[in-house]
Amino acid sequence: MKRLWSRLGVRAASVGLLVAGLAGGVYLGQDRDVQQQGAEAQLVAQANQDEIRLLKQRQADHAAARAHRVQAEEAAAAKAASEVKAAASKARTLEKKVIEAKEAEEAKKAEEASGPVVFTGEIPSSCNEYNGSREIGCALMLDAGFGLDQFPCLDKLWKKESGWNYKAENSSSGAYGIPQALPGSKMASVADDWKTNPATQIKWGLGYIEGRYDTPCGAWGHSQDVGWY
Repeated sequence: MKRLWSRLGVRAASVGLLVAGLAGGVYLGQDRDVQQQGAEAQLVAQANQDEIRLLKQRQADHAAARAHRVQAEEAAAAKAASEVKAAASKARTLEKKVIEAKEAEEAKKAEEASGPVVFTGEIPSSCNEYNGSREIGCALMLDAGFGLDQFPCLDKLWKKESGWNYKAENSSSGAYGIPQALPGSKMASVADDWKTNPATQIKWGLGYIEGRYDTPCGAWGHSQDVGWY
């Protein structure tokens, strides 16, 4: 009888241990599952954080690229506006020069078309053998106090200089008119019509001769010696 109870006890103990082992195995298995799930959750969370950081970095890069593009576009627009303004200013300057040149050309043509200013002074009979500007020159020379014997010298001098042409102009030096004043604007000291009035030019020329050479023959002698007066 005792052996029977002993066997039953052993069996009961074995069954208890088996049940306890199974229960422990189940618990351990569940714990491993929980740990595995926790690790997976951490990995997912880390992946999400990495993805968020990557998205933020991309957004920052895109924002920087947009800012750089906007800045470049603004700089290009400012440069284009400056170039347009400079081109417009240059065009206005050029247009102004063209207009001024055209006006000057028209004024010159008008002067040439109008001809010389008519001499209204008296011509002495001693000068009647001459005509045109030479006749005026003879009359004005006498009026300036020079003797008639000086006129042949004056005639030769200004034939050489300009051919008595009130429009004669030296393209290289800029000398102008019957006496070849350099520059021609000097003759404005006599009158503003120095470009078209032979009498104005002759009066200035006689004053110049008197101031430097005393007489027309003195000026002519100097011209023969050195080639100019």
